[in-house]
Amino acid sequence: MVATTTRQQIVEAADKRFYERGFEATSFADIAAVVGLSRGNFYYHFKTKDEILEAVIAHRLSKTRAMLDAWEVEGKTPTDRIRSFINILIMNQAKIMAHGCPVGTLCNELAKLDHVAKNRAAELFTLFRNWLSRQFRDIGHDTGADEFAMHILMRSQGVAALATAFRDEAFVRREVEDMCQWLTAQQPTSSPK
Repeated sequence: MVATTTRQQIVEAADKRFYERGFEATSFADIAAVVGLSRGNFYYHFKTKDEILEAVIAHRLSKTRAMLDAWEVEGKTPTDRIRSFINILIMNQAKIMAHGCPVGTLCNELAKLDHVAKNRAAELFTLFRNWLSRQFRDIGHDTGADEFAMHILMRSQGVAALATAFRDEAFVRREVEDMCQWLTAQQPTSSPK
């Protein structure tokens, strides 16, 4: 295997394990087994679990930026783009019901551990927050855009938490529809968007 490919495979395996099992419950051996590496080869790429965590967070930040960029291109209006964010609850429903929100679960675990990387992980939420704020400003909410962004973030995290607890697909669909209706109600009366 080429070193960069192996490193990427380790990061992707760690990302999946951290999401499904948690950062603390995942060991080097767990990740190495998924990738099929010996312990020595594994340590060539990462010396500590914290190094892997940093690589996973960087990987998630990169994937999130790419997703937001794609929504910018695909969404004709800021409202369409915000709906893309809301609909991620439906797109990832099975994973969310099984493991929770990947951003929320990681941030929550690292905060409980008072881990040095907790603020770095929170940058994922900051990406969403800033992006959503910009969408609301583009709709016409020059003041209050950040509050609207935080409302949508809070609501999506609540839905993800309850979806994990109750595994109720109908609940998720209802909440997504309700968030979309709320979004429609936030349109300024003079805005054609």
